[in-house]
Amino acid sequence: MDLNIVIDILVFAAVVLCVMLVERRMGAGLAIRRRLKDDSATDNGPKGKPAPRGSIVRTQNPRNPILAWVQRSTLQDPEERSKLRRDLDQAGFEAQAAPAIYVMLRFTLAVLLPIGFLLGQHFLAAPITGTKLIIFTVVLCIVGLITPRAILDNRAGSRRAQLENEFPDVLDLMVVCVESGLGLEGAVLRVGQETVRSHATVAREFLQVSQELRAGRTRAEALRNMGERTQVDRIRAFVALLVQTDTLGGSIAQSLRTYSAEMRNHRMLRAEEKAMRLPVLMTVPLVVCILPVIITAVMLPPVIDAMHAFAPK
Repeated sequence: MDLNIVIDILVFAAVVLCVMLVERRMGAGLAIRRRLKDDSATDNGPKGKPAPRGSIVRTQNPRNPILAWVQRSTLQDPEERSKLRRDLDQAGFEAQAAPAIYVMLRFTLAVLLPIGFLLGQHFLAAPITGTKLIIFTVVLCIVGLITPRAILDNRAGSRRAQLENEFPDVLDLMVVCVESGLGLEGAVLRVGQETVRSHATVAREFLQVSQELRAGRTRAEALRNMGERTQVDRIRAFVALLVQTDTLGGSIAQSLRTYSAEMRNHRMLRAEEKAMRLPVLMTVPLVVCILPVIITAVMLPPVIDAMHAFAPK
């Protein structure tokens, strides 16, 4: 294939990508301005009716018609769509178009990687042909399909670990807020606002709980939704503790103080466990890399002397 055709294809792909990014940025700006305009409206609209305000409920369909078509055509099963949305939320991708972008990314990688490999064959001195070419093409297609899922799972695991590490500090601040006289809703909102910079991941979850409470959900529903979103065992236990304490009428401050101390002890035990595993993990590189060198350095001189002594004259 001519080099000019390859350059034209790459330039066309770059232009399409730039146009999509600009359209997405402009759409986000228009949505923000529309939301600010709705929020700045007066409380009373025409004929005494309340003025429309922006909704805090997130829609599941993207506004972009192309992404909406991709989501409708590829994610027709509601259970599969819900599972993918939950996995993306756990990884931190909460945009409306995240499922459609994920599906497009997998398809694009599965197609572009083999095509790029086949185009690169023309620039090799000894191009791959026959069965090896088919195997390499299939392997690249499989890699394009698997890579986005692997990245998604890795990011979700990292986010869960970050939530578990940050939660004890946020819980201490929540104990202070509750003991100072704030209710549970006010404490959740205050903690979410105060920890945006230091603990952004937990703060986002607390702010979403506060939004759900203002939207009309009960405490139990909003807290259980946080547990389902995070998929962290310690946060699920915290949610169960708050729901049970609220149901039985116990002291929320005392429950939070006890659970905060327990979470700190659990984090310390986990750190000690990792420290105790370190010598065992260091044994493998020591045995594989350093021990053969030491044995060679110690045994080589006697072996050479023995060879000189017993060698035939």
